[in-house]
Amino acid sequence: MFTQFFGNYLLRKQLVSPEQLSEALQLQKNTRLKLGVLAINAGLMTADQVERAHDRQQRADKRIGDVMVEMGFLTKDQVEELLKTQPTGHLLLGQTLVDKGYMTNAQFENALKDYKEENSLSDSDINDANEIAAKKLVAGFYKISGGEDSDHAVNYVSLIFKNLIRFIGDDFTPMDPFALSEPIRNVVLQNISGSINMTTLIYAEKTALIAFASRFAKEELSDDGEYTQACVSEFINLHNGLFAVNLSNDTGKELQLEPQNYYETMDVNGLSKACVVPVNYPFGTINFVIAM
Repeated sequence: MFTQFFGNYLLRKQLVSPEQLSEALQLQKNTRLKLGVLAINAGLMTADQVERAHDRQQRADKRIGDVMVEMGFLTKDQVEELLKTQPTGHLLLGQTLVDKGYMTNAQFENALKDYKEENSLSDSDINDANEIAAKKLVAGFYKISGGEDSDHAVNYVSLIFKNLIRFIGDDFTPMDPFALSEPIRNVVLQNISGSINMTTLIYAEKTALIAFASRFAKEELSDDGEYTQACVSEFINLHNGLFAVNLSNDTGKELQLEPQNYYETMDVNGLSKACVVPVNYPFGTINFVIAM
């Protein structure tokens, strides 16, 4: 999840273009982390020192780690420890952007440092297993604060991102939220009732909805017919079901999921206070709507 929010940060700061970010998100799975990026992330070397070490390596038949040790930038123990580091998403994204020439090591170093400071994140926070930090990031990004409903909203949105990564793919970027003001098209709706009442929606342009359903179904769909609608309906039902189970386990509150409905066009009257959570994939934008 942190990778995706870091991508949004790079866009907002205009350090990369939407096209460059989208390409890097798709390529990062095949990227191999280099020692320089690992050292920068660990705070053991600056981008300038990494560049100097690479320049020296080009004139010597030696491994980059050995060059860094010879230049006094790292110890042998530090090199061995860095090479054991498990690759994390935001580092793979940064390495891909550097490899493609869309960012320099210095730009990546500064962006990562500023991103952590802006969001009050420590190195241990930038870990997809750290759910507390992830929910804090979601609450800050969407400006959700105060009250039990706010906690539910944070948990709901955080779970959206986890389920997107799990069932659709991690090559997405969360975009800034907005309020509904005009009729929306290609909508799957499911109401939730019980201890809390919620209206949840997914809507998108037809081509994006077909691509989303194709990924979920793990087969290539060609139109926005009943099967595509059923796949999107199943995703929202699965997500809401997991949300209901989590709420029951955490608080003892019980929820009931009503049947899903598909609308080609839907008036947004009554949803003026709803929050739209747009998620940008290479194939288009999927909009999630939560109204409580």
